Amino acid sequence: QVQLVESGGDSVQSGGSLSLACVGSGFTFSEYCMAWFRKAPGQEREAVAAIGIEDDSVPSYAEVVRGRFAISRDNARNTLSLQMNKMNTTDAAMYYCAAVRCDDSGGFLGKNAYWGQGTQVTVSS
Repeated sequence: QVQLVESGGDSVQSGGSLSLACVGSGFTFSEYCMAWFRKAPGQEREAVAAIGIEDDSVPSYAEVVRGRFAISRDNARNTLSLQMNKMNTTDAAMYYCAAVRCDDSGGFLGKNAYWGQGTQVTVSS
């Protein structure tokens, strides 16, 4: 059974930092591209950051988090991480990790992608 379990969500003050983790099981973690998405109430789900299959893959970021957030993965531990710094109120959302084979035509939003249940991040001003 495939599982992606996020953790680390919390309430932080604006300007603060938070680290999220996602542990995958039931699939070969090292063979999947991974990403973090977020969804705030009344907003569309948006991609935050993504990373290729290797631990040292060059990641990609949404413009609104570039320079503040860092995505990383540890294939030996089946873990995806997201370090969030200099947070602001617009970063408040439910954060989800997702996995998909890198060559899947549907990508993270396709039918073959795996998703976690999310972890809540709140940012107070």
